[in-house]
Amino acid sequence: MSVDVSTPALREAVVPEGGLLEGPRVLRRLPGTEPRPYDLFDLRPLGAVIGAEIHGFDLGTELTPELRAELNRALLEWKVLFFRDQRITPAQQRAFAAHWGPLETNPFIPAGDTDEVTRFARGASMPGYENIWHTDVTWRPNPALGSVLRLVEVPPVGGDTMWADMAAAYDNLPPEVRERIDGRSAVHDYLPGFDRFADPALLAAWQDDYPPVAHPVVRTHPETGRRTLFVNQAFTTHIVGLPREESDRLLHFLFQQAHVPEYQVRFKWAENSVAFWDNRATQHYAVNDYHPHPRVAERVAIEGDRPF
Repeated sequence: MSVDVSTPALREAVVPEGGLLEGPRVLRRLPGTEPRPYDLFDLRPLGAVIGAEIHGFDLGTELTPELRAELNRALLEWKVLFFRDQRITPAQQRAFAAHWGPLETNPFIPAGDTDEVTRFARGASMPGYENIWHTDVTWRPNPALGSVLRLVEVPPVGGDTMWADMAAAYDNLPPEVRERIDGRSAVHDYLPGFDRFADPALLAAWQDDYPPVAHPVVRTHPETGRRTLFVNQAFTTHIVGLPREESDRLLHFLFQQAHVPEYQVRFKWAENSVAFWDNRATQHYAVNDYHPHPRVAERVAIEGDRPF
């Protein structure tokens, strides 16, 4: 049976009695595993399902295999980890990220001290444009595993970043919608995400290297096995095999799931703060409420695998 996912019809025809769009939501941080304490650092949750601060650990030190394993467990459980008071260099930032795999470059964002560091410098002459819910580089065949972001310059007010747990978003979809999207693919393209601000000649030059790519609408996390909603407003253009109007309505509804506060964490940056997130499990949104004050961030991204 065809299901209309525009909001009024969804409320009338799809949501079962008791509701999934209103009222209590199922909030499962990492189902199927028993919570275990962390022995090598202090972990302080910031939300029910996503976001935790890590204390008692210096990002500039070399990671032992045991510490790397425990940090990875925390990353899988909390999806984004925050570190305060980290006086690290770009080289130390790269070294930390490299414990999770090779580092990638991004042809559309200016580089920092090396090609592996992308630099986001915003201020009076360049307002922020990342204020859209998105997952990084889903236009690649192998989107990033994750990213390590540090703020070089923090505005006096504003400039927070938000993350959303897209496994929680999938868990709470109406059953009829889950049935409709499971097994389907959607097309991702860099052009919609960058054509608002990038040089058209630069965008055109990379079309042969980065053609549109199809990924599952619902991906399986390669380490946790969780089903995760994997479409985003910045880069997902359409669902394969659906008429365009139907695809647009369905994607609009799916994009809205990142906006649910119960799936989110919001981080207030301070000098020497660092965030490390799982790009396979989250979307994020950089709040653009600090203009014309400067906000400078540097990001290192880790190569990922092909979604399945």
